[in-house]
Amino acid sequence: MSKTFEKKGLTKKSDNISEWYHDVVLRAELAEYSDVKGCMIIRPNGYAIWEKAQAVLDSWFKQGGIQNVYFPIFIPMSMFEKEKEHVEGFSPELAVVTHAGGEELAEPLAVRPTSETVITQKFADWIQSHRDLPMKLNQWCNVVRWEKRTYPFMRTSEFLWQEGHTAHADRVDAAKMVLEALEWYRKFYEEYFAISTYVGLKSRGETFAGADETYSIELVMPDGKALQAATSHYLGEHFAKAFNVQFLDSEGNKQNVHQTSWGFSTRAIGGLVLTHGDDSGLVVPPEVSRIQVVILPVNNKEPETEQKALAVSKEIAGKLNLAGIRVFVDSDFKSSLGQKINKWELQGVPVRFEIGTKERQKEKVHYVRRDNFESNNEEISFGNVVESTKKLLEQIQADLLAKSKLAKETQTAEAENYDDFKEIITNKRSFVRVLWCESVECEAKIKAETKATARVCELKDLNEAIGGKCFACGEKADRHWLFAQSY
Repeated sequence: MSKTFEKKGLTKKSDNISEWYHDVVLRAELAEYSDVKGCMIIRPNGYAIWEKAQAVLDSWFKQGGIQNVYFPIFIPMSMFEKEKEHVEGFSPELAVVTHAGGEELAEPLAVRPTSETVITQKFADWIQSHRDLPMKLNQWCNVVRWEKRTYPFMRTSEFLWQEGHTAHADRVDAAKMVLEALEWYRKFYEEYFAISTYVGLKSRGETFAGADETYSIELVMPDGKALQAATSHYLGEHFAKAFNVQFLDSEGNKQNVHQTSWGFSTRAIGGLVLTHGDDSGLVVPPEVSRIQVVILPVNNKEPETEQKALAVSKEIAGKLNLAGIRVFVDSDFKSSLGQKINKWELQGVPVRFEIGTKERQKEKVHYVRRDNFESNNEEISFGNVVESTKKLLEQIQADLLAKSKLAKETQTAEAENYDDFKEIITNKRSFVRVLWCESVECEAKIKAETKATARVCELKDLNEAIGGKCFACGEKADRHWLFAQSY
């Protein structure tokens, strides 16, 4: 049976999820606050998760023909302002440099909130013919969006991300790229972060500034709120027209390119913390954990037996390392076993081995799973430790995803009318599936009255043609949408 153990000084998740989240991020050493309001320092435990995400996604990007580049963080304001919708969408969050080198700049510089403008300008120089297409670029970088309300990882003034930017000969090829990027994100969340996702089209009111269509990965958080976890945009010809990005087609005619952009950020780590963490702290899925197995030689105050336990622990660690399992032996005998257990549970290491005199005599490892605290010292023998540990890590990964999927389904309700919708949003705070008219005005009214917005029309529902009535205004509605309050 699943259980958790309350950590001293750690807010209980069920009592106050916001305070619990802050406690876990700081005490599990994922990040800490910097001296600049709204910015954070990502510590090794947090950055290791980001590095794993980088490595996995970057390999998929390259398999998809994406090339990495790097563009400057500063963007001339005249360039940024060329696409009207884009600059209006970002102006409230824009940081601008007006002075440098001890004098006022001739032209202010926007600090990169995203790079559609500066990259599109170079597309105009680099793309001349249909033979230059598609052009697929990506950069791993930091961006700045001056948020009024900040939350570590989830919403910070500066954050890390990747932003893909591609140019295509037509809408069909661009649309294919949009969905390919979206599938990379879905696959990563489910196979590596063990988080079940909702994937689909955003509403007109939630579409990225300057895009024709935005698609999103949406996560259901334990408090029923939505986390927009990655996005993929079909930009159409808007930026191409603003920056005159044209190419000669196979018949010698000038055409505008069709563009996409898509991104995944350190916000994902916040989603991982909220989804899997418990009253004992962080729970990290094995696929992305910096340490997958921590081995604790048991301290019994006798130097000779301590050293024997340490020697066996190192021998087992060596076998696991050779098999590609990330393992750490905690040989700090100055700390008690209880203190070390508390530390590693708080940091969310998937599996803990304890090795003392009894384990050495039986030649069996005593293990504890972090996700459910299941404990057993009969299943893993020293001679079969590699194969058994691999199976255990695979089982933990699968169980975390299954748990996430069940939670997502449990926290998704259906409503046929506005009264039922408001009751669910107010009292249950979950995702709500409804028939909706897709009107910007209707969504604005719903948001004003309930703080809920349309999260996505799932991909499987995009081609619906039900011909029903909108749950909120009674106008014609053809498709189901998911609504929720969001972070």
